[in-house]
Amino acid sequence: METGNPNMARNEGAGAQGNIQGNIDEASILELQEFMERGALTSRELVLHYMERIATHDRGGAAINSVLELNPDALAIADALDAERRVTGARGPLHGIPVLLKDNIDTGDHMHTSAGSIALAESYAPEDSAVADRLREAGAVLLGKTNMTEWANFIAEDMPNGYSSRGGQVRNPYGPGQFDVGGSSSGSGAAVASSFAVVAIGTETSGSILSPASANSVVGIKPTVGLISRHGIIPISHSQDTAGPMAKSVADAAILLGVLTGVDVRDPVTRASVSGVCRNYRQFLDPDGLVGARLGVLRPRYFEKLDSDRLAIFERALAAMAGAGAVIVDPVLLPEEDVSGHEVLIHEFKAALNAYLSRLSPRVPVHTLAELIAYNEEHAAVALRHGQALFKRAEEASGTLTEASYIRTRLDDLRRSRERGIDHALAEHHLDALLSPGNFGAALPAKAGYPSICAPGGYTPAGEPFGVTFTGGAYSEPTLIRLAYGFERLTNCRRPPDSVR
Repeated sequence: METGNPNMARNEGAGAQGNIQGNIDEASILELQEFMERGALTSRELVLHYMERIATHDRGGAAINSVLELNPDALAIADALDAERRVTGARGPLHGIPVLLKDNIDTGDHMHTSAGSIALAESYAPEDSAVADRLREAGAVLLGKTNMTEWANFIAEDMPNGYSSRGGQVRNPYGPGQFDVGGSSSGSGAAVASSFAVVAIGTETSGSILSPASANSVVGIKPTVGLISRHGIIPISHSQDTAGPMAKSVADAAILLGVLTGVDVRDPVTRASVSGVCRNYRQFLDPDGLVGARLGVLRPRYFEKLDSDRLAIFERALAAMAGAGAVIVDPVLLPEEDVSGHEVLIHEFKAALNAYLSRLSPRVPVHTLAELIAYNEEHAAVALRHGQALFKRAEEASGTLTEASYIRTRLDDLRRSRERGIDHALAEHHLDALLSPGNFGAALPAKAGYPSICAPGGYTPAGEPFGVTFTGGAYSEPTLIRLAYGFERLTNCRRPPDSVR
């Protein structure tokens, strides 16, 4: 790969204007590190490059509208990291790398954290989330916050993917205004696809990383719940919420995942993950990862709503994996009916959100779900374009998680999704992972708290992206990374969107 002139001029935006510009947009984390180690690029220039792309394509041009806020300290952080590199070397692969974070992830700096809501438009988090803290420790530059489906799509029954009252509508760079952008980490997915940063952080309760990954032709990892601390993330459900990486490649997503994992005393669920924590997922990047793998297809369960174009993409992916040496077990039938509904989320949301809001500054106008509902009604013209039916249902819950209906539904979800779901299928057929088209079936691993990786699978004749998802048992991220990397190397199907060239 041509890496440009190491003697390039050191002026403002030189990284964007020099002859490595064409390589930056699709460069991997390790390639960008090589540029910086060779003196062909600085972190400052990289930040300036992404800022210029955001100005050109996110605010203007295709108007992707994926970046909600830029960090006013980004250039200063980049300068400090450049100086540190010259004196003591890079801390690791994320040193000087700009990262975008979804707007429900706290940063204790000059950026807001609002979950896309005008009610929290002036809310500054009192401290970094665990995710932000680990990124800073690794030497990343927190470039900004991404737009998202408001309240992670847990406010209204019919909220459009990628819409928020604070940020407006995120658009899919592969077909702005034409293709669905996915949700709720839509801004993170669209921003990575558009090369507004090399990687971004999304969050998922049920499909919110996998959906925009599939829709924007990027890689999304939804980790095992507990692998990454939830501290400082605006919550929906303590049993299903997790942050996760979004990137243009499995390798970059694996690097980011390793930085984010670990035990956090502020989040009890991470203590159960000690045996599953790994800080170096790059070791599982095996180009022959599909050879001998046993993969099960959950058919016909997740195929009823799949149109012929997307079905063709998935069938081609299955044929390619079989040709590469994988054993495809098709169909795999589960003994229970599909897990569905959000009864558990309704109850867990009120308890979790009230706890989060109670810690915000007195200057923020809402500190309980009840106050948030009232605020939205007072500002209905802006705040309630799509209603707040889920908010109102959640407010009717006790907030104590003592309702018999909640407890029984939660236990039933665990049984259906784990013992009689994913665990059963993997053991019954001696499988390494389950396969599903796009984000169809995301509720199953979501309710189980189990990991999934969505990788680009191809494009419809109209040019709309569609992904393939690998799902495994608890803490099976190493296996899923091996499989997804093998699939990525086999198909090499991802292409950058034309709208932001």
